Amino acid sequence: MDSLFYYLTALILWTGLVLKVPALRRHRHDHALRALCAVVLLAGISFTLSAPASVTTVNRLAGVPNIAAPLVYASVTAFSAACLIVIIYWRGGDPDRVGRIVRSWMIAYATVIACLWVLFALGDAPVERRVDLDTYYANTPYIGEMITLYLLAHLVAAITTTTLCWRWSRQVTGWTHKALVLLVLGWLCNAVFGVVKLAAVMGRWTGHHWDSLSSNFAPGVAAIAAALVTAGYALPLIGPRIETIALYTRLGPLFRLLVDPADRQQWVPLAWRSIGNTHLRLVHRQTGIRDGITRLGPHLDDRVREDACKRALSSGVSLPQAQAIGTAAMVAVAARAGAPTPRLPDASLPRSTRIWRT
Repeated sequence: MDSLFYYLTALILWTGLVLKVPALRRHRHDHALRALCAVVLLAGISFTLSAPASVTTVNRLAGVPNIAAPLVYASVTAFSAACLIVIIYWRGGDPDRVGRIVRSWMIAYATVIACLWVLFALGDAPVERRVDLDTYYANTPYIGEMITLYLLAHLVAAITTTTLCWRWSRQVTGWTHKALVLLVLGWLCNAVFGVVKLAAVMGRWTGHHWDSLSSNFAPGVAAIAAALVTAGYALPLIGPRIETIALYTRLGPLFRLLVDPADRQQWVPLAWRSIGNTHLRLVHRQTGIRDGITRLGPHLDDRVREDACKRALSSGVSLPQAQAIGTAAMVAVAARAGAPTPRLPDASLPRSTRIWRT
């Protein structure tokens, strides 16, 4: 598979990592966030090192044929461990117990990585194989064991993470549930990657040649897995922001109805760091709406609300929907009857950078 595929995948992953750097700086002691950033970093490193062009470059610079292999295997193994650790931190529990579990997995996978290098040093792999090293050296003493150990460690992490995510997904709702579903799918793909690779290796053990499974099919599965896993880890972080933006947008018509156009064209002074703060913008919009409804108090007519509610019920909508329709109709009639509109409390906000209220 062309190296460009690997590099583009790594670039996408690292772009997501760059977006998390500000949060990492603000929350340096957040173990879950640090583990999440490690996941994305290691995923990008794994794809970069796995590219055929990178394999050739590493081997040439080191002057040792196929030394890129244990380097790639070590990065993938570290990635697998980091993903598992993120789930452990996310699920939480007694801090001491969580810490012990995390340390045990870290020690286990650090041991695996050390064994990979020892096995490579003991083995003999003189012919450079950029793409099919797994199958080419499957029967070579020590090198074959290194390959098998790497794949088994990856499978253990994939199966364990999938199981943890699946069990947890049945206990939660909302964005966490959606994220866990993505993680289950992503780690199932990772498990498929490991099984396919192992099948190709075992094919060599039994005299078959299933090299295309390892060289052509497995990298594509790994890319899909990386995308799903990254999305799953990112969703709980960006999901609430998406909800805020959606609510801000939905409140637009009501805001424009209750706030005079002259007010909407005023600038809202905000500190420059708050320009992208969607929550603050939502609070401003909700404040304007509440002030508008308060000032409409003398003009709100319960008869309008009751009539609209009855009509909605007669059309077949549910009672909560009918009540919402009745309230909306009452506010709309009062606003269009010429009731005074509010001015937002701009003077109380900090003066630094200005952005449009709407």
